[in-house]
Amino acid sequence: MNTGETLVTHSFTVELGKFQVETVQDVSGLSLGEDVVEVKQISAATGALVIRKQPGARHSGEITITRGMDKSPVFTDWINTTLVKADVTAARQNIAVVMRDSAKNTVRRFTMTNAWASQWEGPSLAAGDNSPATEKVTITYEDISVE
Repeated sequence: MNTGETLVTHSFTVELGKFQVETVQDVSGLSLGEDVVEVKQISAATGALVIRKQPGARHSGEITITRGMDKSPVFTDWINTTLVKADVTAARQNIAVVMRDSAKNTVRRFTMTNAWASQWEGPSLAAGDNSPATEKVTITYEDISVE
């Protein structure tokens, strides 16, 4: 990809530890941020108010993964570890969203540390509906890095 070009054709994968999750349709909520701390001081030289902004603590966050209702037992078992078995300690894992260009080269890797499933939403069920059944999983994490 040339400098200044926008990534148009891309694919992405979600990695749960060493496993790749199949049939992921959408990932939303990828963000990185930190608090802004405002410090007010009086200048010794002039006596004027000086306001400075400094970085504070990094934010933890959440992402939402939408995927087809497939038979991927690894991801489903991981979700059930927290939401059914209530074992957050065992469920905490690093999870990565990997963006690839049209040649399947890695463009960006978003790694979420100590992630666990905090919410699951099943498909909408309507008589006669022929849209694909999808589920949404909210993943909570403690830290995120972008490579």
